[in-house]
Amino acid sequence: MSELSDLTVAQLKELLKEAGLPVSGKKADLIARLEEVEEHDDEIEEAPAEEEEEEDWDDEDEEDWDDEEEYFHVAKQKPDLDDSTKAALEARKAQKKTQPKFRRQEWFRYRRLSRTGWRKPKGYQSSQRLNRKYRSPMARVGYGKIASVRNLHPSGFEEVLVYRPEDLDVIDPAVQAARVGGTVGGRKRILIHERADELGIRVLNRRRGI
Repeated sequence: MSELSDLTVAQLKELLKEAGLPVSGKKADLIARLEEVEEHDDEIEEAPAEEEEEEDWDDEDEEDWDDEEEYFHVAKQKPDLDDSTKAALEARKAQKKTQPKFRRQEWFRYRRLSRTGWRKPKGYQSSQRLNRKYRSPMARVGYGKIASVRNLHPSGFEEVLVYRPEDLDVIDPAVQAARVGGTVGGRKRILIHERADELGIRVLNRRRGI
């Protein structure tokens, strides 16, 4: 306890990240989590080694384990892209870094405007419409990205909206990925995830724990 209490919060969080544990909470919560891990490790070390030797794996068990791994979900499948598409994606990523943030007219005066999407400024004497100094830039044609990858996900996949497990049958896992619709319930979403795992399709908005 004394050794952990001497560490800073940042150091405690690094230890929790290495152990795969959550890093939220106060310093006392972080220390308590690490102590639980240490106690669990001590129990494993104290356990007799004979128990491990007693476990015999049959050939049938190995075959079942292989079948389970065959349909295990791969979190981040990569698309099959040619060199020109990869170069276009990298160029679009570089363009996005230099693109200014478009804001609504008088967004600094009304807080609600800073939380909404961009709208073209109106008004005969609008300073933003007249492109005067110290005004937010307007969205123009020149800010457009590369047309060949305009509708692609940052990973390079083409997004396909799905609402049922049957919608996954028309998706090409090599170049397309699924995005579950927002109106899909939890039970049907689980079925979609299971079907996607069988077909090797990446789900872009896959929820954690499902």
